[in-house]
Amino acid sequence: MPLTEYEPGQAFPGVIGRTFDVSKPAWPATPQAKPGAPNVLFIVLDDTGFGHLGCFGSPIKTPNLDALAADGLRFNNMHTTALCSPSRSCMITGRNHHSNAMACITEGSEGYPGANGQIPMENGFLSEILLQNGYNTYALGKWHLTPAETASAAGPYDRWPLGRGFERYYGFLGGDTHQYYPELVRDNSQTEPETTPEEGYHLTPDLVARAKAMIADAKQVAPDKPFFMYFCTGAMHAPHHVPKEWADKYKGKFDDGWDAYREKTFAQQKKLGIVPKDTVLSRHDPDVQDWSKLPADERRLYARMMEVFAGYLEHTDHHIGELIAFLKEMGEYENTLIMVISDNGASAEGGPTGSVNEGKFFNNVPENLEQNLAAIDDLGGPKYFNHYAWGWTHAGNTPFRRWKRETYRGGTADPFIVTWPKGIKAKGEIRSQYAHAIDMVPTVLDCLGITPPTSIRGVTQSPIQGFSLKSSFDDAKAPAMHITQYFEMFGHRSLYHDGWRAVCPWPGQSFVESGLGFGAPITYDKLTELDAKGWEIYDLTSDFAETNDLAAKERDRLIAMIGMWYVEAGKYDVLPIDSRGTLRFADERPQVAPRRKKYRYYPGTQVVPLLAAPTLVNVTHSISVHASVPKGGAEGALFSMGGCDGGFVLYVKDGKLTYGYNYCADARYKVIADSAVPEGDHVFSFEFKPTGKPDLAKGKGVPATITLYVDGKSVGKGDLPVTIPMSLGLAAGVCIGADAGSPIMDDEYPSPFRFTGVVKKALIDVSGDEMSDADKKVTAEAYLKAAMARQ
Repeated sequence: MPLTEYEPGQAFPGVIGRTFDVSKPAWPATPQAKPGAPNVLFIVLDDTGFGHLGCFGSPIKTPNLDALAADGLRFNNMHTTALCSPSRSCMITGRNHHSNAMACITEGSEGYPGANGQIPMENGFLSEILLQNGYNTYALGKWHLTPAETASAAGPYDRWPLGRGFERYYGFLGGDTHQYYPELVRDNSQTEPETTPEEGYHLTPDLVARAKAMIADAKQVAPDKPFFMYFCTGAMHAPHHVPKEWADKYKGKFDDGWDAYREKTFAQQKKLGIVPKDTVLSRHDPDVQDWSKLPADERRLYARMMEVFAGYLEHTDHHIGELIAFLKEMGEYENTLIMVISDNGASAEGGPTGSVNEGKFFNNVPENLEQNLAAIDDLGGPKYFNHYAWGWTHAGNTPFRRWKRETYRGGTADPFIVTWPKGIKAKGEIRSQYAHAIDMVPTVLDCLGITPPTSIRGVTQSPIQGFSLKSSFDDAKAPAMHITQYFEMFGHRSLYHDGWRAVCPWPGQSFVESGLGFGAPITYDKLTELDAKGWEIYDLTSDFAETNDLAAKERDRLIAMIGMWYVEAGKYDVLPIDSRGTLRFADERPQVAPRRKKYRYYPGTQVVPLLAAPTLVNVTHSISVHASVPKGGAEGALFSMGGCDGGFVLYVKDGKLTYGYNYCADARYKVIADSAVPEGDHVFSFEFKPTGKPDLAKGKGVPATITLYVDGKSVGKGDLPVTIPMSLGLAAGVCIGADAGSPIMDDEYPSPFRFTGVVKKALIDVSGDEMSDADKKVTAEAYLKAAMARQ
């Protein structure tokens, strides 16, 4: 007898009698996908430029992505927002980034509707839509869509992956992570990698293994139930981490420099038909050094940086290939709609000379060429948070100008591959219809025959703003549906309309020519001036790479497009414009809990993310840890904050209490106690006291004096000539009883350097009050009680 089912909200269609024999059952209907519905797989690469994949003309080997392209379509006119979180919000909702309140990455959110970092619930995620249509939903890897202030164990969790329609999650919540020591989250709680770098651990194969397991878990129970997987690698974002043997595959391949890379890639792009044959290669960027004039040592360093990046990309491609091979093995590949995209163009966060620590960029710390050269043999390994130089950024975006964070096509035009063997007849073809990341969701829904819901979990939904690309799948000449698209990122603006592109670069076409750097502020008067004479216009039908500015000849058209940009800005909550760059990250934002003078922490708890932790840069503070030292002594970290890219740690080594400070991997300082650590129950403390003023523009935090205490008694003192000005590392936070993740003082000990005694609790005091004389004379128990009572 068939089951009777009914939809939620409908009247019960069965019969309820006094007993079962005179009753007829009916069941609430379980969401079921349409028979034969395809799986959906998004593969989102990070910081991968238009000229990085082999199938888009690059000399870097990406055979598995190339195979997907050969089995499907390459779009050469796909666009993103020029930055990660904003682009990802578009991919997963089908709405523009300002409509998603994602004007910037979540760490740069502001108190305006288009910028507060909280994606509205009325902008449903594809995961939420497909979940209610009978799909399993999985997210892996980089997330970066949760307000940074809510990414701690205190939540709220409503904007974590499981709060936005994903049933399972494994990855990292922030913008980047150490590939050997990642800050991992499984579902709604932190977890640790199961192996170490010494045992061969790397994040990418870990993500692939987890992805395969998630698919298998469900398919072995319900083989006909489709899945949606949002698979986001940490690659190709810095740090560029890859085992040495992968980087060594490219030894000598880039010795002729970035301009040679551009020329060879451009020629291959024309040969492949990825760019029109009449395309003109954009100029050598004024911010990029002339390779031929560089000293031999610099060329050797920069070439190695690119070898590491290339090996990193091939390594990533290899493991993506393992995921695709698994789908084939399970018989799922033919009916899986796969979309491969990058979130923006190649990244310039390594600066003109590259960096062994990307954290320097976020703290305005200048690069040290001598230090970078000394690190050359270890690039790609766990010791450094490395990133290549601007020249390789420009090369990676061939044939376009500029890069990530800017809205020239170098920042916004990205590789895009669509493969669906069962649903797309065309193989290995190129599509040139204009597309944007907001088009991915409506394309999927169109392919699945799903109408966008009017409501999700009781929340009325906003209209999807993208357009389906399905009509172009089997018709190369199908008209483009997407006619107009605005762009804005850090004050850099542009507008596409019907084959034309207007661009208002900020701070200019290059930093050298403008005399300004990234983050220069646009005032109201400056914006008025820019609108009067700062815009350019390009005819993309004959100028694919934006090389011929027609502003003088097409003045009327340009004026109309400037006006159109403001119409779009009003429609999608783009204003106000804020070009302050990394300075935005220092703005005060609402917290889950109000800022306080004292904070208590306990061992065995999750690492507290930096933005949920007290601000300990440029301010007086003290940290006290109540711990027990067994007979014979102990060693390990008592308290840590940061990672190999920057931070500080209070630890015990060689029987001495030690304070270690890592200044953006540029310098490391130690203050060591004069006497041995005593056995028994004690309070180990340090006090950080500024002795000067910071210089944020030059990447210098306050100089400071560090005083070490045991039970309130001074046992050592030393000076820090400079400290981190803005951000203590990029990902790692407060950890009690260990130095989790990449080690802060990596030349002193391996991670996690857990304390071998017993840590009981810790107190951070940011009140600015000095320890009282009374405190310094009492026993450990009384001292701790007094310290904690002051909270």
